[in-house]
Amino acid sequence: MKIAVYAFDDITMFHLSVPHMVFDEVTRQNLATWTTVLFSETPGNIRTSEGYPVANISGIDAALDADIVVVPSWLPHGKELSDALRHTLHTAHQRGASIVGLCLGAIAIADAGLLAGRTAVTHWHAVDELATRHPNITVDASVLYVDHGDVLTSAGTASGIDACLHVIRTRLGADAANKVARSLVVAPHREGGQAQYIERPIAARADDDPIAVATQWALEHLDGDLNVDQLAVVAHMSRRSFIRAFRDSTGATPAAWVRSRRLDEARRLLETTDMPIDRVAAECGFGSGVTFRQNFASAFGSTPSSYRRRFDARA
Repeated sequence: MKIAVYAFDDITMFHLSVPHMVFDEVTRQNLATWTTVLFSETPGNIRTSEGYPVANISGIDAALDADIVVVPSWLPHGKELSDALRHTLHTAHQRGASIVGLCLGAIAIADAGLLAGRTAVTHWHAVDELATRHPNITVDASVLYVDHGDVLTSAGTASGIDACLHVIRTRLGADAANKVARSLVVAPHREGGQAQYIERPIAARADDDPIAVATQWALEHLDGDLNVDQLAVVAHMSRRSFIRAFRDSTGATPAAWVRSRRLDEARRLLETTDMPIDRVAAECGFGSGVTFRQNFASAFGSTPSSYRRRFDARA
């Protein structure tokens, strides 16, 4: 698979490196053969915002056969979208390539007209700007990324890592995304619906922190009853205090967090075992196979059986 990443003068080195680092790790880990190339309107050199030159940038034709086209950032003062880039994004989208706008790159995707009538996210500094420039776009400032399948946008800066890991997870499965995340020493799955300012699904806290104790206990008892009252008891907190502290720590309600962790474990079991679907449902704490299938389809747009066929990681 080929990924074309748009490069331009004054882009930060971090934004330019994120898709390269994450996607190239797929090949380094022998998970698949993914090739990443930098392109711009004209071949040659660019200079990053830090003042470093980057040489041998390919011309815009390099994006013509790409499976994924990434705009990794944009200039905060509103870099003008060139006709060549606009045409490239439209052409790639029409032939079925995925279009990804990371951080301020969402503005370029919006300017290209690929987000009309849709929901999108960008860096929180630019949320109002994007909403003003494109009133036909619903800008959700509370998420890390929004994936429509054909077009994906992410929130600010490091959220680009989450979005790129999500792309890997979608195309190669959770196990592959976990391996890449482990190699890069980052969290394998921060929720797409998680508030931008939340650092990670389970905050890194002391072992005696009540929320850390409760979440760790929950992860070890996913097949049990994990209602709010039970978790509050484990945390030695009142129900009301626990709910407030849990949201502050994770950015989610206890119920939403538990459901996501159960679905994560379900995907792992579907990918790595031949366990019957109803058994997977029971192991992950869903009341029935029907409830499991409904939650799985709502979260991933796929049935458990179809997901297993696509992402079976067994030899």
